[in-house]
Amino acid sequence: MRFGEIIRTAMGNAFRSRLRTTLTVLAIFVGAFTLTLTNGVGTGITNYIDSQVSSFGASDVMMITQSSLAEGGAFGDSGSGPTEYDPDRTVMSGQIGGPQIEALGPADLEIIRGIDSIVSVEPMQMASPDYIQWNDGTRFEFTINPMPAGSSLNLVAGTIFADDGDAAELLLPVSYVEPMGFSSYEAAVGQTVTIGVSDFMGTQHQVDATVSGVQEDTLLAFGLITSRGLISSVAAAQTSGLPPAMAELYPLVTAQFAGNADPEVIKSDLAAAGYTGQTIADQMGAINTVINAIVAVLNSFAVIALIAAGFGIINTLYMSVQERTREIGLMKAMGMGRGGIFALFSTEAAFIGLLGSAIGSAAAILLGTIISNVVADGPLSELAGLRVLAFDPISVATVILTVMLLAFLSGTLPAASAARLDPIDALRYE
Repeated sequence: MRFGEIIRTAMGNAFRSRLRTTLTVLAIFVGAFTLTLTNGVGTGITNYIDSQVSSFGASDVMMITQSSLAEGGAFGDSGSGPTEYDPDRTVMSGQIGGPQIEALGPADLEIIRGIDSIVSVEPMQMASPDYIQWNDGTRFEFTINPMPAGSSLNLVAGTIFADDGDAAELLLPVSYVEPMGFSSYEAAVGQTVTIGVSDFMGTQHQVDATVSGVQEDTLLAFGLITSRGLISSVAAAQTSGLPPAMAELYPLVTAQFAGNADPEVIKSDLAAAGYTGQTIADQMGAINTVINAIVAVLNSFAVIALIAAGFGIINTLYMSVQERTREIGLMKAMGMGRGGIFALFSTEAAFIGLLGSAIGSAAAILLGTIISNVVADGPLSELAGLRVLAFDPISVATVILTVMLLAFLSGTLPAASAARLDPIDALRYE
C-alpha cells in the first residue's frame, strides 16, 4: 500500500467509530487549546517588553558606574563584598534607601572611552527639576530622562527632537497633556513650557523648553524624555554657584559599543578598570525569567491534559484493532506486511492528533484574539501597544506538530500489536 493510500485509509478508519474518535479529539482539543493560549500569553507579554526595551534604549548601549559603597555593588553583585574606605572618593546618594554611588569625573570618562569597542560615552548629568507648568497654570512634579541612544519611541503627535544640539526640547507624556491645560495632543506640540529648578542654596530658577512631541506612556521609561540641551540647562541651573569640579561629577555614564562587540568582554575590561557595566538586556533578564517560568508552569497543565489524551488514543486504537482483527488478517493474507499495518494504525493516531490540535489551536487563536482586543481597549488601555495574547505562527505550528508527535507515539503500542497479529489466527477471530 502506497503512502497516499495509507493516509486516505487511516483518515477513513478514524471515523468508523465517530463517537469514540470525537471524544478522543475533544481530549486532545483541551490540551492543544490550553497550550496555544499559554504560549500566546508568553509571546504577547514578551513582545510588549521587547517594544518597551527598544523605547528605553538600544541593545548596543551599556550603563557604566563605579562600584557602590554598599555591599553588593551598584548593580547587585552580592559576591563582591563591602568596599574598603577611600578618603579620596566623592560619592553621590541615590534615592532614599538607595545605594551610595562613587561619582564619575572627567578622568573616569577618559578611561572608559579608552576601553576597546566603546564608540562613545555620554555622562548622565544630575538634573532634578521641581516642577513643570504651561501658561502659569498648575505646576506638576516630574522626572526627566535623556533620549536613550538608539531608542524607538511611539509618538501620538509631533516629532522626536534632534538630540545633537543645544536646543531645550522635550517629549510630553500623554498623561500630562490634559492636566497641564492643552486641548489636544496636537495643541501641545510647539508650545513653550516652564521648568522650575532649585540650586543647592534653595534659590529657584526657571528654564524654558519646547514640546516637540507627545509620547505614549511606557512601562519602563518614566517621566519626560528630554534633549541633552535641556538636561544641560537644568543641570547648570541646579549646580549654579558650585565649584566647577563639583559640577563635573556624574552618577553614571551611558556608553555605546560596536555592534559586533561581545558585551561580556567589555564588562570584563570595565571590571578590570574598576567599573561595572550593564546592558538593557541584563536589566530585563530577571523579568523575562519570571515570565518564562510562569508560562512553563501553565504549559505543564496543558501537557498533563495531552498525556491524558494520549491514553485516550491508545484506548481508541486498541479497541479499533480488536474490532478490525479479521480485516487485519485479510490485509496480511493479501500481502500487506507488518510495516504497512504499523504505518496504517500509527498514521490514524497522528491524524487524530492533527485534528484535535488544529481545532484546539484555531479556537485558542480566535478566542485569544477577542479577549486580547477587549482587554487592550478596556482595563489595559493605558498600556499602549500591549496585547496580552499574541500568536506566533511558528509557535502555533510547533504546538500542532508536538501534539501530532505525542499522538503518533501513543499509537505505536496498538499499531505494533496489530502488526504482530498472525494472519490465520486473525481470520479465525470472531
